[in-house]
Amino acid sequence: MIPSKPEVIFGLQYLPASAKVPTLGRGDTLNELAKYGIRYIRLQWVDYTNFTRHRIIPLPAFRELLTASRPGVGITKAALGIVGASTAPGFSGSGEYLYTPDLDSIRVCGYAPGHASLMGWFEEKLPIRDNAGEDPFKVPLCPRGLLRDVVNNGKASGVEFLVGVESEFILLKSKYPIEAVNDAPWSASRALLSGSDAAKCLQDIADALQIGGIEVLMYHAEAAPGQYEIVTGPLPPLEAADAVVFTRESIVNIAAKHGLHATFAPSVYTDICGSAAHAHISVHPTPQQPANPPPANPNTNQDTTMTPLERSFLQSFLEHLPSSTAFTLPTAASYDRVQDGIWSSGTYACWGEENRKATVRLTGAPGSHHFEVRTMDGTANPHIALATILGLGLVGVQKGLELTIKAVDGPAAELSAEERRKRNIKGRLRRTLSTARDAARQDATVNNVLGEEFVQKYLSVNKVRDFGGKC
Repeated sequence: MIPSKPEVIFGLQYLPASAKVPTLGRGDTLNELAKYGIRYIRLQWVDYTNFTRHRIIPLPAFRELLTASRPGVGITKAALGIVGASTAPGFSGSGEYLYTPDLDSIRVCGYAPGHASLMGWFEEKLPIRDNAGEDPFKVPLCPRGLLRDVVNNGKASGVEFLVGVESEFILLKSKYPIEAVNDAPWSASRALLSGSDAAKCLQDIADALQIGGIEVLMYHAEAAPGQYEIVTGPLPPLEAADAVVFTRESIVNIAAKHGLHATFAPSVYTDICGSAAHAHISVHPTPQQPANPPPANPNTNQDTTMTPLERSFLQSFLEHLPSSTAFTLPTAASYDRVQDGIWSSGTYACWGEENRKATVRLTGAPGSHHFEVRTMDGTANPHIALATILGLGLVGVQKGLELTIKAVDGPAAELSAEERRKRNIKGRLRRTLSTARDAARQDATVNNVLGEEFVQKYLSVNKVRDFGGKC
């Protein structure tokens, strides 16, 4: 039964008000940068293919940039839709956006001494006259803007989120042929032997993240040869997505300094688990406007310790999970990782308490629950992936949905069709990227949450990417 006063039974409790967001960019930015010996600014963005791209600006030029009435640099409107040497249908080399820096996102690059990185916003150079009641410079295709809109929509509905993402990756000594730094098993200490290349690399990564203001909770070896995981602390969604970008950049750059190659590819080996980017999400009422609980439903999971907000969020996300994976599992290799019968999420849209063979794992203690969404990997743009997951779950909160999907204790694939029916498990992941795109295109809720123009153009880019840059 739900306890009358939820208490934290074990572990730490994270709340939105106590999230450790970066503070370097606030106040007297330029003087703060000087204190850290910063000489260059990396103004960066992540496109629809999850490529991190940037402009490196010397600090004196950045100082001048900030004196403009609208600081920013011109970026081609094709920037979000470039795949290799191709430009996806729907994008053109004609026209420019203004990419404006978000000073609140500045972090010192521990992986690049003298550099600081920051994210920004894609904006129209000239106002759009027919944007009635909206920001006239708003670009609905901006990934960070998309996530910002979901977060603001949640707050207007009395809900806020915290997100933490696990970064799994494999360290290789050679790409051709594939040769990992070691073949140590899961969590084995010999995967991080003192003085080894892997141990020095992982410690340098952790140091660089902390220099950049990222809370590192732990790192350890994973199950595949040369595979590691870095767990960072929870943040509000926009800051969490930015932190994922910073974390990945730190991992790749520092691995290269050690003569290694770091890959986030979801499926490197054919006979062992792949790499994911599990998103840990907690759902909270805002202190200003607590959200109304959903109405009582006789078919609900009355024995769960989840709050009404958590139940509504989970129900809605699971209903639309099969339509979400084009954004969270955006490569063909992503679908090799999520299969039934292996140590992954499986293919059924289901949940279970501490069940790592369900697509969503409920973890934590009553009063400090969170969801581990296991259908996300390192090939996804984190801003787009989180906007999709949070936006689809938020629909359930706004509608006051009750949780009618029952928990599973093990793999849903091992249940009979009748047992899945009794648990109301109906959804199933598409088994190919092309059919995942079809599911996203046909889901009205996905199009409403993300915007029809965004969905159309994102899927256009994803199709070109799926065909190796050719369409």
